[in-house]
Amino acid sequence: MHVLLIGSGGREHAIAAALRRSPKLTRLTCAPGNAGIAAIADLAAVDPADHAAVIAFCKAESVDFVVIGPEAPLVAGLVDDLSTAGIKAFGPKREPARLEGSKAFTKELCTEAGIPTAAYGRFSDAEAARAYVLGRGAPIVVKADGLAAGKGVVVASSVGEALAAVDACFSGAFGAAGAEVVIEDCLVGEEASFFAITDGIDVLPLAAAQDHKRVGDGDQGPNTGGMGAYSPTPVVDEAMEMRIMDEIVVPTVRCLARRGTPFVGVLFAGLMIERDGPKLIEYNVRFGDPETEVLLPRLKSDLLELMLASVEGRLSGNIANFDERTALTVMMAADGYPGSYRKGSRIEGLDEAAALPDVSVFHAGTAVNDGAIVANGGRVLAVTALGDSVSEAQAKAYAAVDRVRWPDGFCRRDIGWRAVAREKSAG
Repeated sequence: MHVLLIGSGGREHAIAAALRRSPKLTRLTCAPGNAGIAAIADLAAVDPADHAAVIAFCKAESVDFVVIGPEAPLVAGLVDDLSTAGIKAFGPKREPARLEGSKAFTKELCTEAGIPTAAYGRFSDAEAARAYVLGRGAPIVVKADGLAAGKGVVVASSVGEALAAVDACFSGAFGAAGAEVVIEDCLVGEEASFFAITDGIDVLPLAAAQDHKRVGDGDQGPNTGGMGAYSPTPVVDEAMEMRIMDEIVVPTVRCLARRGTPFVGVLFAGLMIERDGPKLIEYNVRFGDPETEVLLPRLKSDLLELMLASVEGRLSGNIANFDERTALTVMMAADGYPGSYRKGSRIEGLDEAAALPDVSVFHAGTAVNDGAIVANGGRVLAVTALGDSVSEAQAKAYAAVDRVRWPDGFCRRDIGWRAVAREKSAG
């Protein structure tokens, strides 16, 4: 099969590496891709936002199957347009993709389906939102309703911080995404990410991971797109996975099916694991980043076959087998991230890092300049390692990080710290 992969980040590099393992694959093209993906796939200068151009490329190059990595093309209805053109594509159509495109949409679905989540209010008026904050107090969570590139959520520890977040949304800081605001009670527990694949009827659990969103060690500093992750996570054991499926994921899929808008693709539940069980923080409608960089190196099953089974409505009977070892990834970012940062700094030592046992180096924001790999984004590399424990995977990952020569980059040095502490206390 000729597969077209849409995207350019570390998630897409990890997806590309997994697709390459499938015996069904004959050709892999990525649009637009990055310097790392270029080593294992053809790159195409096609803008994913230009649906007509994507369709024209698929027809001209005899593409059999399209895999969409990022959320924006899904929310914009790329799957709808490809389907109309007779081209198979992995991912949800526009309406079910609103699970990520509109936080208010998700909250209303939770109410309809009885899914446990935080109490909330939704507002299109700044004064009403401010009054709600003053009435509820802090801590409280303020969210721009639409897609804001991971930057539209503020977990406010004070009323003043929450009011400032409300003002930022309604003053246009997030563009159209902030025209409506969702304000939630702050959940208390341990966060986890859970992934499942569905054909709209049957749901196959994949695995759980734990992301590290704060930029600094000890979970300090501003939120980012994710500074590292590990999988599996001790907080989601077999019993908790069953509860997540029964109480959150399966009811969501059934509710969308009843509405006549079945969800096909990967459902990514951002969860808070509280003492009384799991609660939904938010949904994403695609693989996560950096979670994909720890999920797919563990996947033993044929990713392409699972994706095809999802799209073709034959997921029943499939099994997703995973390596029992832990995978841990460390994101390397450009100095200044998540604020302003400089592009174009040279990166060396990548081959040395990737040559270490059980290590993969995924490119998240790179380009080639005069034959050299250079930084081309905020989060630039995802260095992943497999180990028999979180501690071992962490040690291998940082050993690889230390082989990378990039003076203009940085990383957190404590990815997996909760699980490492658990292992030490248990041992």
